[in-house]
Amino acid sequence: MNVLRSVPRVDGFRMPAEFEPHAKCWMIWPERPDNWRCGAKPAQEAYVKVAEAISQFEKVTMCVSHEQYFNARSRLSPRVRVVELSSNDAWMRDIGPTFVVNDEGVVRAVRWKFNAWGGLYFPWDKDELVSLKVADIEELDCYEAPMVLEGGSIDVDGEGTLITTEECLLNPNRNPDLSKEQIEQILKDYLGVDKIIWLKRGVYNDETSGHVDNLCRFVKPAEVVLTWTDDKSDPQYEISRENYEILLKETDAKGRRLKIHLIHQPTPQYVTEEEASGVDLSEKTHRRPAGYRLSASYVNFYIANGGVIVPIYNDPNDELALKKFKEIFPEKKVVGVYAREILLGGGAIHCITQQQPLGVRKC
Repeated sequence: MNVLRSVPRVDGFRMPAEFEPHAKCWMIWPERPDNWRCGAKPAQEAYVKVAEAISQFEKVTMCVSHEQYFNARSRLSPRVRVVELSSNDAWMRDIGPTFVVNDEGVVRAVRWKFNAWGGLYFPWDKDELVSLKVADIEELDCYEAPMVLEGGSIDVDGEGTLITTEECLLNPNRNPDLSKEQIEQILKDYLGVDKIIWLKRGVYNDETSGHVDNLCRFVKPAEVVLTWTDDKSDPQYEISRENYEILLKETDAKGRRLKIHLIHQPTPQYVTEEEASGVDLSEKTHRRPAGYRLSASYVNFYIANGGVIVPIYNDPNDELALKKFKEIFPEKKVVGVYAREILLGGGAIHCITQQQPLGVRKC
């Protein structure tokens, strides 16, 4: 593995869309007791179900600490690869590499700077090295990007368009010394995009400062899904409406108007007394007390090679969301996985996964 000092765009590399072919999916085993309740056992069960669901469609690698290796290996099926790799927590989307490809089918990694979502969790020294370790395991050359960024804060169509939120990327807790124009240029240079669509705010009360992967995602070129609610008394209504109006007026990098699918959010989800009491108290982590509203969303799904893995919450809106995804992805198998335990840790299915593109050689 070589650490590259050049720029992906200049080298002819771009970030492919998630709906392009994958070589595998990466995940990290949860164990941190001051973020996951009951010693992370319920979360581990949820991660197993996500990994097994994805492994129906593509290879999955689970990264696990030395202490948890045997436990994880015993709980996961043989078709899930388990490798020892240390980390501070279990959010591969945000701490893992962004993968880029060129027209010859070469795959490389991009390592972003990381500061634990603006310093919400301490420490993050092990998380900072995960991108390099993954690149080393896969024997991929790796670019070093000059800004703080989490993978969940961006989404691309693979054809030159990137979508993000101002709430996150322009937040002073990430890159206070960079202007909007400088951030745009870095995104263009390191992801090979030409057009950036800036939405305003992310899902209500999202502790990531509004990651776009919980709010709005590309499902095909010029086609997106957006978290929605019809309840005007819900704070999410104004947020989603504002972003909807932006999307209506936008075009992608190729000048196409966007087709927008509205995905109604779950009924608002709140932390219970029992759930809050199961988490170890610590000064090092963001707390979610009883009554805390969680940023539940169906848009936090994962697109696998032959399937779509959608978070569900035993909620009346689950079936409506699954039906909508089946309409959007008629060629794929839509699989719902109960994600309450992942949500309690601060995210959902997209947050805990990272796709590695296949890098198919073009004719």
